[in-house]
Amino acid sequence: QVQLVESGGGLVQPGGSLRLSCEVSGNFFSIATMSWHRQAPGKQRDLFASITSGGRTDYADSVKGRFTISRDNVKNTVYLQMNNLKPEDTAVYYCKMVRIGVTYWGQGTQVTVSS
Repeated sequence: QVQLVESGGGLVQPGGSLRLSCEVSGNFFSIATMSWHRQAPGKQRDLFASITSGGRTDYADSVKGRFTISRDNVKNTVYLQMNNLKPEDTAVYYCKMVRIGVTYWGQGTQVTVSS
């Protein structure tokens, strides 16, 4: 049974930082492409950061320079370091894994940026 469990969300002031984690159970994490998506109220879920099995990263323009995705293949975990957070970053954040052609999602974690 594959499970993705996100953690690290919460309430933060504008300009603050948070670090999200997504721990994956099961095998073959190291060959999976991992990504982070977010969904604000009333909006679609959008991809904004990804990392391949080889460590290549890609970011949406909206988070480039502020967010960093990384992975630890020993801990089966993908991370998202978020700096200089803005109110428009408020959303539910989801991690996704694509492994051998199959897609898995986490349950999501809420990030709220507000003063």
